[in-house]
Amino acid sequence: MKIAMISEHASPLATLGEADAGGQNVHVAALAARLAADGHHVDVYTRRDDPALPGRVPFADGVDVVHVDAGPAEPLPKDELLPWMDPFGDDLAARFTDPESRPDVLHAHFWMSGLAALRATRWSAHPGVPEIPVVQTFHALGTVKRRYQGAADTSPAARIGLETALCRDVDLVVATCRDEVRELHEMGGTDDRVRVVPCGVDLGVFTPGPNGPRRPGEGSPLRVLSVGRLVERKGVATLVEALAVLAGRGPAPVELLVAGGPPADEIDRDPEVRRLRDLAARAGVGDRVRFLGAVAHEEVPGLLRDVDVVACTPWYEPFGIVPLEAAACGRPVVASAVGGMLDTVVHERTGLLVPPRDPEAVADALARLTDHRFRHRLGAAARVRAERRYGWVSVARQTADAYAEVAEFPPVRARDGARRAAARTSLTPTGGIR
Repeated sequence: MKIAMISEHASPLATLGEADAGGQNVHVAALAARLAADGHHVDVYTRRDDPALPGRVPFADGVDVVHVDAGPAEPLPKDELLPWMDPFGDDLAARFTDPESRPDVLHAHFWMSGLAALRATRWSAHPGVPEIPVVQTFHALGTVKRRYQGAADTSPAARIGLETALCRDVDLVVATCRDEVRELHEMGGTDDRVRVVPCGVDLGVFTPGPNGPRRPGEGSPLRVLSVGRLVERKGVATLVEALAVLAGRGPAPVELLVAGGPPADEIDRDPEVRRLRDLAARAGVGDRVRFLGAVAHEEVPGLLRDVDVVACTPWYEPFGIVPLEAAACGRPVVASAVGGMLDTVVHERTGLLVPPRDPEAVADALARLTDHRFRHRLGAAARVRAERRYGWVSVARQTADAYAEVAEFPPVRARDGARRAAARTSLTPTGGIR
């Protein structure tokens, strides 16, 4: 099968931990590579954000990353990309008029990619030739972001309406967890057009390691790791506050390592790092928090194996790749009971779930995990569950089955709702309302 993935802001080539580069990049890269290993050909279309980038970059055997000219060739926040989705879709449509380049299915990652994909299928259609089916994975939903961030949400005002239209107009929505399905139902999504396929983890790269879990010596601190973008909603402040709670209860041999954000040599200039350091200093735990800066993805497995506990405490999380990576490395996770982590972390069995933004609950969980035997039991169970449910072989097979379903029964209905909504609400590149 010839597969076109549209990932307008999340390139497989991006450096993880930078702004707007995280779990979606990992997901797209790994899914594309595994599908190609299964005999499919995958092109990943992403927006050119550097004029020096080649038009086509080989990524893996059977996978190319294709850079699309849509807007200025420079980094832009993803929330500013909506005006450029029409040019993005037009570029795709021009490519797909060539029968040699026409894919069997489009898989749009993120809502704006869905808009570009639908526009591409409209303009690349030919009389008597079915439109290219479109599969949509949202990765995050505007309704959830608005609920938790309120006025701080920088998404375009039209986002929720356009996502609702996409639920109607694409051929299939691939959700990554059960919590997302509930949200999709509230947006009008129906079970016959929604499938759940989780994100995956590379079980050959993320492994427990030859020596098993780290066992701190007597008196040495419990080593806790947070990995991800350094933005407020990721909840690193909750971890800092939890360390302060533990310190207030008595001797607290716990240290926090924070991986993510800018490179290590630029970390001192990062406003979020400065905010967190100030919080830690005022709480009296400044000597217990260390910021590592951006960490290359190939270095993450070793980092996970070198700690005792992985903490993922965001306010909300559509899915969350890090808990899977930690589980595959045999490490227990303290996770907010939100989004995909309700599926990937089994409370008291593979990790501990806590309410979001609750330092006391996080402190209680970390205190329990100072017990080496308890940590080992949870970590071992986490690895087994990762092997059974979340390997990329299984995830890619389920995704390919979804593609085959929509390719076997090509769309015959008009899919104009999202297009009409986009035409009414999107901004032109010059800033005017169309």
